[in-house]
Order: sequence, then structure tokens, then C-alpha cells
Amino acid sequence: MHGTVPSRSDVFAGITSKIVTAIECGARDYVMPWHGGIAAPAFPVNAVTDKAYRGVNVLALWAEASFRRYVSGYWASYRQWQSVNAQVRKGERGSLIVFWKKLEPEDDKGAGDETGVKYQRFAARASYVFNAEQVDGWQQPVRETKSLVQIDAEVASFIEAVGADVRHGFEVARYRHDQDCIEMPSPERFIGASTNLASEAYHAVLLHELTHWSGAPSRLDRQYGKRFGDKAYAFEELIAELGAAFLCSAFRISNEPRLDHAAYVSSWLDVLNRDTKAIFTAASKAQEAVEYLVSLAKFHSDR
Repeated sequence: MHGTVPSRSDVFAGITSKIVTAIECGARDYVMPWHGGIAAPAFPVNAVTDKAYRGVNVLALWAEASFRRYVSGYWASYRQWQSVNAQVRKGERGSLIVFWKKLEPEDDKGAGDETGVKYQRFAARASYVFNAEQVDGWQQPVRETKSLVQIDAEVASFIEAVGADVRHGFEVARYRHDQDCIEMPSPERFIGASTNLASEAYHAVLLHELTHWSGAPSRLDRQYGKRFGDKAYAFEELIAELGAAFLCSAFRISNEPRLDHAAYVSSWLDVLNRDTKAIFTAASKAQEAVEYLVSLAKFHSDR
């Protein structure tokens, strides 16, 4: 089943509905689509291009993988699977994602500002992809395996290279806007579990706070205006959750639920149910934060 291509509004509604359902299913124990320790879905990568999916598509495919219990993180469209001599099995259902198509001048009449300067616009288009576990005739590539010690060192090196002011010895983790610093409990205060190490727990929390740090006025200057009203704080928490999830998955470290954030779930659901484009905005802002942090780390490492 390829799926009938939905309209633009249906794309937003369809993907939002899938993610909302996944959040609702895990709300009781605060296990979101991006949680789950070693059982969490793998980061979605296109099996043909080897490029990672981005933004809201990561969440949509994580939700699908969670519902259908896919272990593989490889996805591709029907035609893409055919191009590598793989065949989607009969009766398999595709998963909805969105891509942004650049509008041609004739499709984008009047696009510009009051000065008459034209700007490029993009339109949301739907597509369906299939997981590697839905196809025959394809061998998943063997990825380099790293020890937990290597991974731990890489994450620590990344965080140091970003250059944020991180201070230890506090009771709770938080980003302080007034002092532009991150306050963290001491690393030894973090406790591991059956699905993660203490160092993973510490780093996951610090990556969450780093995402907050990226939104400061001197950096990405994340502002929401009146769109989210009194839910703006909870919306920023959602962005930090997603940013940490993207980074944890990329580094392959466990990202366990934080019960101190459970209070935000109802606010997230309220925002997402009222505004079908909100999750797209949150995922986009989280992606932007991740790319900003990565660029900072690279800049400082190259100096």
C-alpha cells in the first residue's frame, strides 16, 4: 500500500495525530516516542541516500517504529527501495512523512515583502516511506560499534567544545537566563539503571539544558510571540526535550524519561491538539538548536 497522497492540511493533521497518539500512549509513565533506553527506536536514516531524516520526520518515524516495534532505523520510499533491488512486501502500509518542495516562480506569485524584494517559499508535500523490516532483498549495513567508554568521551568532548558556562553543585538542573549559565547537580549525583549508565543520565540532562542555552537572545533568540500564550514555557520545554532526544540518539546514548518534566505533558497535548503545525515548529526549532550546537562545537574544536 503506497497510500493516497493527502492534502497539505491533512499532512499536518496526520503527522500531528500520530505523534499526539504516541505521547498519549506514554503519558501515564511519561515515556515519550523519544524515550525508551536501549529499546528506543533507532535514529531514522534513509536507506538509499544514507542521510538522516530531520525535524518532525524524526518524530513521525520514531512514533511509527514504536507502534510497530521496528528495530531498524532505515527507511525509504517504495521507488527508492526498488532502486536498490529491494521489494516492499505485499500488503505493507507506508508511513507518512513530509518534505518541503521549493515553489517555482509561476507557482508563487506575489511572494515578497513590502519593499518588493522576492523571497523563496516552500510548500509541504506528503510522502510515504517503508521501514527496512517491511522489505525483502536488502542487507542492512554493518555500522561501527563503539564502547560505552568511547561514546561517553565523545559526548563529554562535544559538550566541552560547545563552550557553555556549566556550573556544578546544585540541587536541580536548569538554564539560568539572568546569568547565562547552566546549573547542574554534580555528576556523581546521577544514578544509572538497567537501561542506562549514570554518565548517560548526566549527559542527557545536560544536553537538554544546552538546548535551552541555545535559545538565548545572544544566540538563536527563540521567541514565540503570542502564538503559544501561557503555554510558551511548556513549549520551550518540548523543544529542549526534542533537542536532547535528537542529540542522545545521534550519540547513541540512553535518553530516559525525566519525571520532573511530566507536568508539561498535558500542556504539550493541549498545544498540539489546538495547533496542528505546533509540532512542526517545535521539531524545527529543536533541529535548529542541534545544528547550532554542533556548529559551535566544530568551530571551537577547529581553532
